[in-house]
Amino acid sequence: YKRQGINAEYGGRQIKMNRVSLVLIIFFVCYSTQQAPDHFDVAFTVSLPNEETGTIVLNITRSLAPRGVDRFYELVNKPVQYYNKNAFFRVIPNFVVQFGISGDPTVSQAWQTKTILDDPVRISNLRGTICFATSGPNTRTTQLFINTGDNSFLDSQGFSPFGEVVTGMDLVDKIYSGYGQQPNQGMIYQEGNAYLEKNFPLLSYLVEASVVV
Repeated sequence: YKRQGINAEYGGRQIKMNRVSLVLIIFFVCYSTQQAPDHFDVAFTVSLPNEETGTIVLNITRSLAPRGVDRFYELVNKPVQYYNKNAFFRVIPNFVVQFGISGDPTVSQAWQTKTILDDPVRISNLRGTICFATSGPNTRTTQLFINTGDNSFLDSQGFSPFGEVVTGMDLVDKIYSGYGQQPNQGMIYQEGNAYLEKNFPLLSYLVEASVVV
């Protein structure tokens, strides 16, 4: 197991899946090749520890990272809806907010090895941009991060942003950062939100992600 992120230097409740929904997820993991629109917006409904909720809106541009955007579009849409009830499990102020391991281990494990090829870097990792996390070349799967600082040094490492926050960056800055990098990614894959809720009860969550229509 390799932790996904940026550099080693920087280092819910479990949903019970029925057999039919599991078959649907496996089908989409194996066979879906849906191409994303050239441009679209995605809304993130976010919950904070103080019960505050809000919406983050991202503008996504396919030409910036076609492979990454196609994967993101697939994960956000039905029937997958992968990012619903995801924790923001790695939050480093003025650097990144990272998420993208499903709260349901059945779901996250089905996608864990479904890697996609890299995209060339076409825009810089500036504050407010969104990008896939990796564990090396051509290893992108589901994990994402929002840059909360000017991280242009990541450009030369192959991190290719594919959109940016257009509404709600103030909410991104409020996402709970007290645990830093403590949550163990391997344990999230194994136990999902049950592990996080028990050990890191103040984490913020992405309640729902959806394409704005």
